[in-house]
Amino acid sequence: MNDSTEKVDIPRILIAGDRSSSGKTTISTGLMSIFSDMGMRVQPFKVGLDYIDPSYHAEATGRPSRNLDGYLMDRDTVLEVFHHGISFNGGADIAIIEGVRGLYEGLEGLSDIGSTAQIAKILDCQVILVINARSITRSAAALVMGYKAFDPDVHIAGVILNNIGGVRHAFKARQAIETYTDIPVLGEIRRDDSMKISMRHLGLVPALEGRRKLDDFDQRMLEIRNIIRDGIELDTLLEVARKVSTLEKPKTNVFEPKNTIGNPVIGVALDEAFNFYYQDNLDLLELSGAKLVYFSPIHDNHPPDMNGIYIGGGYPELFAPELAANESMREHILEMSQSGMPIYAECGGLMYLTNSLITGAIKTSSYRTADMPEGEHQMVGALPGKTLMGRTRVVSYSRGAFIENTPVGQPDDKFIGHEFHHSEIIDLPGNSKFGMKLERGHGIKDGYDGLMDNNTFGVYSHLHAASFKEFAPRFVASCLK
Repeated sequence: MNDSTEKVDIPRILIAGDRSSSGKTTISTGLMSIFSDMGMRVQPFKVGLDYIDPSYHAEATGRPSRNLDGYLMDRDTVLEVFHHGISFNGGADIAIIEGVRGLYEGLEGLSDIGSTAQIAKILDCQVILVINARSITRSAAALVMGYKAFDPDVHIAGVILNNIGGVRHAFKARQAIETYTDIPVLGEIRRDDSMKISMRHLGLVPALEGRRKLDDFDQRMLEIRNIIRDGIELDTLLEVARKVSTLEKPKTNVFEPKNTIGNPVIGVALDEAFNFYYQDNLDLLELSGAKLVYFSPIHDNHPPDMNGIYIGGGYPELFAPELAANESMREHILEMSQSGMPIYAECGGLMYLTNSLITGAIKTSSYRTADMPEGEHQMVGALPGKTLMGRTRVVSYSRGAFIENTPVGQPDDKFIGHEFHHSEIIDLPGNSKFGMKLERGHGIKDGYDGLMDNNTFGVYSHLHAASFKEFAPRFVASCLK
């Protein structure tokens, strides 16, 4: 065990927004890329449970991004995930943390639980506040003053103004902020369509998909990097990152190797359709003894030889014809399920394991369906019911307990998770079996989640293995049986 009196000294900054869509993802990713190009080992982090922003962080730095969530994780776990990240693969020279939503948005209105501000305080980070300055100048000073005064324990060390229309706009906003608040403006990002990353119904297009589908993906990333390099005072930003205190080195309670009686092979689905994985889940499976092999339900004819399957979330609805057309893969997975092999599937993986996926039938003003094929597409059929897209939208923490023996949890194991889906499971038989009962969240039906058949388990609740610590050892143990 590590001595908790040891200290960790690493430069770090947290890029926060005044609201959602402030531009913090493009700015954070651009900064990560620039500092990486300067020869620095940049360790990225994302506040909250998002999968897509971290995919851009990894593209920019060559290092997996880690999620930090103050609702799922206690203070010591946040510190341990942070330390694991900065120590990974030879260590890091600087940590850049991207916030979630607005700086103070979290689980509830009267505490900072689950917020960017909470993580900033736990990690004693200097905060750089990104302001969406479109159409405001003097009012930007009022925003900054309010954010500064709201919680004196959050140290806002600088401001980046985004969506700046021109030189006069920049001058007036900068002058107002620095006169009324004494917080320096460290950058101005001009309004430019090149700064936009494509959006869809669950947020940004994942970087893996963008790289494979967009011929100009690298050019787009280069343009973002150049705009940020021209607009931000990089040397000053680095000085801010270095003006931080040392952190307590946490005891190792999560990321320690587990003694196992074997090393099962777990196949992980990874392609354009399935790429929502927390890196810590994969690391912890390996620390629990698993050997991970990756395969594509779209491109491969059959899965590899393995003892268990992990199918994460993603956008199977956008690749439904390709998934349906790969009959060989679907048949192999169905046979494995029927033989009792442990299969764990989250959200998109759950959808893939049902009988069919119905896309394009429901259209609403908030549901982007431009790139979604319309029709009913055959899926694996390892779980009952059909998946219908577009009639519901669920974005919520979930909390509950296991009520059955499953590949990843046993009765009375409690968990906190996260749901984010635009789909629902319909036409379920009356005798359908569920492995989870929710206290909070939507789940699959009537407050139940975790649809089961044989040893196959499909959930809407995404689990983070540093929060639900039973996940990795339970799954590995299931695959050894």
